[in-house]
Amino acid sequence: MKRFLITFFVVLSGCASQIMDSYVGKSISEPVLDYGPPMNVLDLPDGSRAYQWKMSDSGAVPIVTPTTSTVYGPAGMATVSGSQTNWVPYSKTCVYTLLAKPNGKDWVVTGYRKPTFNCE
Repeated sequence: MKRFLITFFVVLSGCASQIMDSYVGKSISEPVLDYGPPMNVLDLPDGSRAYQWKMSDSGAVPIVTPTTSTVYGPAGMATVSGSQTNWVPYSKTCVYTLLAKPNGKDWVVTGYRKPTFNCE
């Protein structure tokens, strides 16, 4: 079950690095239009800026377990098959950081910090 949950989280989040990479070379206004204003903007010593967004996700994952039972009756015994579904809750909060350099009055995305494993 643990292996299933790890796989589920990786598939659920998609590939965050590919999404972040798609903003490189574009105005910082692109991700702002897609995700809203960042939660944090940091001026870095080299003159660039870091823009950070916090995103949370939660829900429940169905875990289906096959079941079998043997029943006895007047005609003898029979095997009954079925399944049981348990819902396992999950929640995660991820911080995504895009790095940008000034370009006139705008800021252009130059890169990003790779998110943690469970956010990738």
